[in-house]
Amino acid sequence: MKSTFKLALVQQACNGGRTQNLAESVEAIRSAKAQGADLVMLPELHLGPYFCQTEDCGCFDGAEAIPGPTTAELASVARALNIVVVASLFERRAPGLYHNTAVVLDSDGSLAGKYRKMHIPDDPGYYEKFYFTPGDLGFRPIDTSIGRLGVLVCWDQWYPEAARLMALAGADLLLYPTAIGWNPADDEAERARQLEAWVTVQRGHAVANGLTVAACNRIGSEPDPSGQTPGILFWGNSFAAGPQGEFICRGSSADAELLMVEVDRKRSEDVRRIWPFLRDRRIDSYEGLLRRYLD
Repeated sequence: MKSTFKLALVQQACNGGRTQNLAESVEAIRSAKAQGADLVMLPELHLGPYFCQTEDCGCFDGAEAIPGPTTAELASVARALNIVVVASLFERRAPGLYHNTAVVLDSDGSLAGKYRKMHIPDDPGYYEKFYFTPGDLGFRPIDTSIGRLGVLVCWDQWYPEAARLMALAGADLLLYPTAIGWNPADDEAERARQLEAWVTVQRGHAVANGLTVAACNRIGSEPDPSGQTPGILFWGNSFAAGPQGEFICRGSSADAELLMVEVDRKRSEDVRRIWPFLRDRRIDSYEGLLRRYLD
């Protein structure tokens, strides 16, 4: 297995229909391969608008089985191009049981694995608890032909525990398909604070675990179907940070972009040798982490 490989982040708008969005995603995958990518990541729930702005039972009709139609289409592309694909889907597991799930298609078109989103938000404009059952697959990396992928999803970005457990299980890097943005009613100062908090916490995961971290976000303004809120202005800014938190790439807030990242496993090992955080963890003293709050 090579020490280095190329990752492509597909920052795209997702406010079209399934056919249009999937076609744009596939075209981006083809472009990524043409630029030498070994692995490509798409944004969270990239097949359509972010439907969790409202609670609407009709949206469950958009869920699909895994494996299913979309995994079959993406598997065909992965196999034809000899590229690994990370995609985010609305999974229908059983009647009345749904997940926010990331799938990994290996370069031979096989389904290498999936990760069901563990942390489920419930905030104004992000009513995900109405739609998604919390994941039950744990924090386990997915083995592929290019390496072991620590795939997490969006709201998981804020939890150092999730990143740490993926690292302890041997992930070569951390990947976050994402759909996050601003409330258009917020002023510029508040927008800046939110965006930089999002970037900073993930760069912290990179430093604390000595791994490359990459987040792939959507762009564009999507209205609230209910008309109760101003909708969401997705802030883009897809990025990758190296094992010392250094920026490798960072996208804009408004443009569709294909961001290329070189991931170097040897660099992660070298950084862990000079900053041996895993060695110095006091695993005998962390019992409190299993409690909701230390009263």
